[in-house]
Amino acid sequence: MTASRDTSPLPTGHHLTRRTVVTAAGAGSLAVVLIGCGSGDDSDDGDKGAPEPAGKKDEKGEESEEKDTGGAAAAAVLARTADIPVGGGKIFKDEGVVVTQPTKGRFKAFSNRCTHKQCPVTSVEGGTINCPCHGSKFDIADGSVRRSPATSPLPPAEIRVEGEAIRLA
Repeated sequence: MTASRDTSPLPTGHHLTRRTVVTAAGAGSLAVVLIGCGSGDDSDDGDKGAPEPAGKKDEKGEESEEKDTGGAAAAAVLARTADIPVGGGKIFKDEGVVVTQPTKGRFKAFSNRCTHKQCPVTSVEGGTINCPCHGSKFDIADGSVRRSPATSPLPPAEIRVEGEAIRLA
């Protein structure tokens, strides 16, 4: 009779089951996929139409290369009023805000994070700001909930409209 020698790295009395092996393999595969998806490259963020901060105008009214450097009091231009459609809005992902124009000349701003599970909202259509995660919808005029599961309105964000320019306050 020969004695068998246990060379398993597991403590005595513990055995690998098929379920354990399959679960570990699935978790490893999921980690690889998530790492590949989370490259950190935000170059394709869907806001390709967002304007660059406006430069100063010279005495001829033409744009100069000099940027406004007035510090925190002189925030960069977020958008031009013409960029925000009446009855709609535009999402500014990097700034974390949604700017809307519920009626002509009236501009509002809200956080771009759904109050249900903090997913970023991704569209403004049909008079609502829309979250793709669970289908919540918020009114473009006041941020109130139009469709659950969210139960709280979008928090307002402070903006200033100066002529044609919309700036974060």
